[in-house]
Amino acid sequence: MYHRILVPVENSNYDERILDHVRQLARYCGASIVLIHVADGWAARNIQHLNLRESEEMRDDRVYIERLASRLTADGLSAEALLATGDPSAEIAAAAERERCDLIAMSTHGHRFIADLIYGSVANAVRHMTSVPVLLLRAPAGTKQKVAAT
Repeated sequence: MYHRILVPVENSNYDERILDHVRQLARYCGASIVLIHVADGWAARNIQHLNLRESEEMRDDRVYIERLASRLTADGLSAEALLATGDPSAEIAAAAERERCDLIAMSTHGHRFIADLIYGSVANAVRHMTSVPVLLLRAPAGTKQKVAAT
């Protein structure tokens, strides 16, 4: 069914929700998991144009996704971690193709009112940019977005 599942993570409580679901799906299908985090700080957005070094925030992001991948591997799953920079939607869609993933599994937050109307959501943009199937798992009401400790 699925062989490689791309899972965008954002260093928040939403990550555990999607990872709990993907663990079961990956076991059922015998699929590997590719975690991706798209860094979005000033340095991350300008790293290539200005030839900058990785910021402390980006190093923390890398540690975070590598720790998640290690936990998945310790659970008996095949997992790897990617840190990207740029537009999250475009980077996720590009990674799915580049990494030959056949499913993108994302957690969604629900509507953020005006911001979603003006900018749209990452999940919505990804589903329009890719031909890879996208599984959207909505976080339960009351889930707080909070940066997880690294």
